[in-house]
Amino acid sequence: MSSIAAANWQEARNLRLAARLGEANPQPPSLALAREGVLRRAVGLTLEASGCSAPLGSRCKVETSGGRWVDTEVVGFAGDRTYLMPTADLEGLLPNARVVTTRRRGEVAVGEGLLGRVIDSDGVPLDGRGAIRPEGWMGLAGTAINPLMREPISQSLDVGVRAINALLPIGRGQRIGLFAGSGVGKSTLLGMMTRYTAADVIVVGLIGERGREVRDFVESTLGVEGLRRSVVVATPADRPPLARLHGALRATAIAEWFRDQGLHVLLLMDSLTRFAHAQREIGLSVGEPPTTRGYPPSVFAKLPALVERAGNGADGRGSITAFYTVLTEGDDQQEPIADAARAILDGHIVLTRRIADAGQYPAIDVEVSVSRVMQEITDPAWRARIRKLKQLMAAYNAQRDLIAIGAYQRGSDPLVDEALARWPAIMQFLGQDVTEASDVEASRAALARLLDDDAHLKVRTQETAP
Repeated sequence: MSSIAAANWQEARNLRLAARLGEANPQPPSLALAREGVLRRAVGLTLEASGCSAPLGSRCKVETSGGRWVDTEVVGFAGDRTYLMPTADLEGLLPNARVVTTRRRGEVAVGEGLLGRVIDSDGVPLDGRGAIRPEGWMGLAGTAINPLMREPISQSLDVGVRAINALLPIGRGQRIGLFAGSGVGKSTLLGMMTRYTAADVIVVGLIGERGREVRDFVESTLGVEGLRRSVVVATPADRPPLARLHGALRATAIAEWFRDQGLHVLLLMDSLTRFAHAQREIGLSVGEPPTTRGYPPSVFAKLPALVERAGNGADGRGSITAFYTVLTEGDDQQEPIADAARAILDGHIVLTRRIADAGQYPAIDVEVSVSRVMQEITDPAWRARIRKLKQLMAAYNAQRDLIAIGAYQRGSDPLVDEALARWPAIMQFLGQDVTEASDVEASRAALARLLDDDAHLKVRTQETAP
């Protein structure tokens, strides 16, 4: 073999080897040399260690009595002190315990093996079905996408709920908030959309909710068929704040991986408020000053960082349509987290206690709910009907008290008269049983029949005339 041929052969071999190593996607290299430290102080959920050098976001292990180790994450430092936050219970912690840097940031195991599985914030299976074999690894924080490279939202998404499909149309790749107080039905509505939304993969993040709801959601809401195309990340309320934070980040990272495979992903997170509460606990523990109603500034920096990871991918590579539930404490729509979420999301669906108490489900307040991509995915005729129905509802609600006591005089306002005539049909249109699905075309056709049926309007007006 000539020297030139040998050199070409060696170069080709090296290229093949480099390609194979690249496909292997090994674990990221260590961040620095490991330095063992000592635990100096433990106050609340914050641990202070000295002697160890580790960057923000890296992992450390703290030794407890009995030789057990607790995973922690570096959340801050001051001088020679490093602030750690645990991801598990601190039972058995001792003064001057060993603190060992693991030299690795948080990573997320990803792959198709996650489908049909229920995991916790650390990726440990909760369903008792054995270990999960990953196909690759991603960082918890994800990778930002150039906003100019994202595909625009141009396709409507069927969520199976008539009031949303017809009046608040959702686009593929949109980020939507479900705003409601406790016990108004946001989790039930989320379950309906889980069953009926047209998506390739569903990723569910149950963050800071009741532990009882995890099993109910998996067995009753998803069921066997729904679980096959779903990944559930469950971090109940009794878990430490860092674990709840990681649960939301892990669910988002898993959704990003499936999106990068060219799939259309539905990301459901219940709830964004609990994510903010977890960050508030962490921020206050490391000494951040409380600003708006006790929330430190880091909370309002973390919210957009999480939400902006959803959406359409670059160059047409899949999409993540995300629904985030937002708990409005005391039904206050101006609560800081609700107000911040409205500003960074692509729309909001508000569930009202007044409507729920009246026995209507889903309890969607159409007047104050908004889909910010409606202009891009609807035609003029559709938008005209949406405006018409909102005008009728606004006119009726403005005279609700007078109508209830029989003091409204017909003929005073033609719009209110029409709303009165159509009101039973409007209520029937907005209501929907949890076992019923209504696709986009059926919902749009029902809206057209509701507003274009002038014969029904005349009959109803004659029946109600004095």
